[in-house]
Amino acid sequence: MIHGPTSQTYISQRLRLHYVDWGNETAPPLILLHGGRDHCRSWDWVAQELRKDWHVIAPDLRGHGDSAWSADGEYSARACLYDFAQLIHQKKLAPVTIVAHSYGGNIALRYSGIYPENVRKLVAIEGLGPSPKMLKERFGRPIGERMREWIGSKRGMAGRTPKKYGSLEEAYTRMKDENSYLNDEQARHLTLHGISQNEDGTWSWKFDNYFRTFPPYDMAQEDVEQLWGEITCPTLLLYGEKSWASNPAEDGRIEKFNTATVKLYKDAGHWLHHDKFEQFMGDLKAFL
Repeated sequence: MIHGPTSQTYISQRLRLHYVDWGNETAPPLILLHGGRDHCRSWDWVAQELRKDWHVIAPDLRGHGDSAWSADGEYSARACLYDFAQLIHQKKLAPVTIVAHSYGGNIALRYSGIYPENVRKLVAIEGLGPSPKMLKERFGRPIGERMREWIGSKRGMAGRTPKKYGSLEEAYTRMKDENSYLNDEQARHLTLHGISQNEDGTWSWKFDNYFRTFPPYDMAQEDVEQLWGEITCPTLLLYGEKSWASNPAEDGRIEKFNTATVKLYKDAGHWLHHDKFEQFMGDLKAFL
């Protein structure tokens, strides 16, 4: 009989944050970190493949899954980076291996540059964030304009109620529409673990809508790139051919790394670890 993970919590910045532990505590630790508007159970297929050889832990980011929502809607990379550092510190996981996706990859890359001695190997799936061109467009505008946009966006989120679905089937259909590469089993699993029932019987996604509001400023890009250069562990950067994300091998960002290689997945989108699961697992196991 195959047993699932156990749910655990830890405290960071006064928030109770959730993670699942797949057991095998005597094995080397490995963290699976999800991206924005996702949840820790999206890694279940990967965890099942790795749990015999690794002590697999998959956290929910603040405001996602079964983790607490931030009272002030703070979901910056800075806040999430501290949460991630606290998980590794409190649970004594270092040196740790990390596999992370999208926003989670961004956090893991920064952590690995700040604490290079704490990371054995790192896999970041489309985790470098917006392309250099997008960043220039986003942060090239005057700070006053960006602040006004941010304030307006947060006001909008304050007046926005979570979308309600009349049934799980309706939510599942939405999941499929948004992620055309997912098969039926994947879409149903991601929906079941990513949604909760409201008091009136309807269903809503678990993540906090405030996460949709992009902060008006972040760590300076040159500082982020400096952290990439501080990473000392073997690093694998994975990209989907049909994703919105810019390939660092083509836009020049790979040159900021000393120990990283890039691999492109044909006919895959932003969730390439779902889209090309068998290929991904083969590459991941060989790398680890």
